[in-house]
Amino acid sequence: MAVPALAGIRRGLVVVAHPDDESFGLGAILAALVGSGIELRLLCFSAGEASTVGAARDLATRRRGELVAAAHVLGLAAIRMKGMPDGRLAGVPQERLRRLIESELESAELLVAFERAGVTRHPDHVAVTAAALAVAAARGLMFLEWGVPGEVADGLRRELGADFDAMDARPPLPVVIAVDRSLQLRAIACHRSQDPDNPVLRTRLRLLGPREWLKVTAPAASRVQGVGLSA
Repeated sequence: MAVPALAGIRRGLVVVAHPDDESFGLGAILAALVGSGIELRLLCFSAGEASTVGAARDLATRRRGELVAAAHVLGLAAIRMKGMPDGRLAGVPQERLRRLIESELESAELLVAFERAGVTRHPDHVAVTAAALAVAAARGLMFLEWGVPGEVADGLRRELGADFDAMDARPPLPVVIAVDRSLQLRAIACHRSQDPDNPVLRTRLRLLGPREWLKVTAPAASRVQGVGLSA
């Protein structure tokens, strides 16, 4: 089964809140998209400086360097960091977040983000995805969102008490794709300050196995075709 995508799509913009979101969350999907010939650039809103994991005076600088290394592993073409306040993106006006995304679109035909509930309900994730979704709708771009299915969210809650939301039931229906996690695991290892072998991440990847769930919202059904990713 091919992943639905806009016909002839070649360029996309990945929109995340923090360094490591692109690897811990989206890594396998980004590697697959790049491997299919799509050029991806990354827009990261914060430097992740409010993280309590690896907290240090120079954490923002360290996390920027980790992001650069991980993006190189995943084959991302460019990185833009906006230096917005980590942990406080929900308080930034949506119009400002949308303008910042629009300023980085260039020739992007695709926006990639976490799913609408932010996967872990993190307010930063929710705010960034809402802005990306609004830009995609306004500009007529394809929108790809990543999340976890109900059985994985339930497993994480049951095994670890981790608060994950399942991908919502609203259309479009999720697409399940087969993934190779080798590049994702290498990218994850770049984020040394964020405990890349933490039990929540390790358990999520085990429960997902060689699969990822995503949703694709296209501006017009007539333009939806496959991009060569198999499931």
